[in-house]
Amino acid sequence: MTTRVRGVFSPVVTPFNADLSVNFEKLVQQCRWLQDNHVGIAILGTNSEANSLSLTERLDMIDALFEAGINPQKMMPGTGACDLPTAIALTKKATEGNCVGVLTLPPFYYKNVSDDGLFDYYARLIEGVANDNLRVYLYHIPQVSNTPISLALIERLLKAYPQQVAGIKDSSGDWDNTLAMLNQFSADGFDVFPGSETFLLEGLRHGGAGCISATANVNPAGIHEVFATYTADNADAMQARLNEIRGIFQNFPMIPAMKAAIAHWSNDAAWKVVRPPLVSLSEDDQATLIQQLKAANFEMKGLQ
Repeated sequence: MTTRVRGVFSPVVTPFNADLSVNFEKLVQQCRWLQDNHVGIAILGTNSEANSLSLTERLDMIDALFEAGINPQKMMPGTGACDLPTAIALTKKATEGNCVGVLTLPPFYYKNVSDDGLFDYYARLIEGVANDNLRVYLYHIPQVSNTPISLALIERLLKAYPQQVAGIKDSSGDWDNTLAMLNQFSADGFDVFPGSETFLLEGLRHGGAGCISATANVNPAGIHEVFATYTADNADAMQARLNEIRGIFQNFPMIPAMKAAIAHWSNDAAWKVVRPPLVSLSEDDQATLIQQLKAANFEMKGLQ
C-alpha cells in the first residue's frame, strides 16, 4: 500500500548515448546518487526531457529503476501525456510497481480547454488505472503547458476522488498561487509541492510538503538540508544559498546547464548530450557556468 510523502524530489535528467538512446546505466547511477543525498526520484518530468521520449522508452526507464532496486516508495514518475492511453499505461506501470505516486501533466496540446474537459481527462485516467494504490499528483506548469490547473478543478477532483488525488506540483513560479493552494487544500491532506526550491522554506512554513525541483539534480544535499532543518535559526541563510545557486543555473538553459555541471563534476562529457530540439551549451557557456559555480564555492560531491 502506498503512502503520501514529504520531502525533496528531483525530475531526474535523462542521460543519452551518442546515438540519442537512453543510457540506463548512467540513469541508475544518477538516481542512486540522488537517493544517497535524500532526494526522491521524479523521473520523466519536464527536466527529464520526457516529452522527447517514446512510450516504450519511458516504460523501460521505470522498469530499469525497479530492477536496479531503487526504492519505489521514493519514486514519483511523470505520467502525463496528451493522449489517455499513454498516460494510463505509464500510470499503471508506476502504480503496479508500488511507486509512492505519479506526477501527471494535463493534456497540453489543445489550448483554452475547459475545466470540464480536464476533469474528464483525470477522471478517465484514474478510472482507467483502477487501482486503490494510485496517488495522483497534479502538475501545474501553465507557462509551458498553457493548460492551467485551477483551484476550482482541484476542488472538484478532490470531491470525486479524495483517495487518489493526493497533491500538486505548482511550477507556476507564482507564490500567491502556491499559497492559495496551501491555504485552501493542505489542511485536507492535499500535498502542495512548489516546483522550485526558491519557495521551499516559505512553503514549509505554510504547510507545504517539500519541493519538486529541477536543481535537485545538481544540489540535492543543500536543498534537502533546508527541508530537514527549516525551523533552525539559520534557515533563511540556507535558503539564500539555495537561491544563489539556482540563480546561476537560471542564467542558462536549465536542462543543458544541469547536464554540463554533471558532466564536469563526474568527468564524463557524455552527460552533455540532449535530444533535439534542445541543444547543448556552447563551450563558452559551459566554461562560464562552471566558473560561476566554482566562484560560489559550489561542487557536486560523490558523482560517479
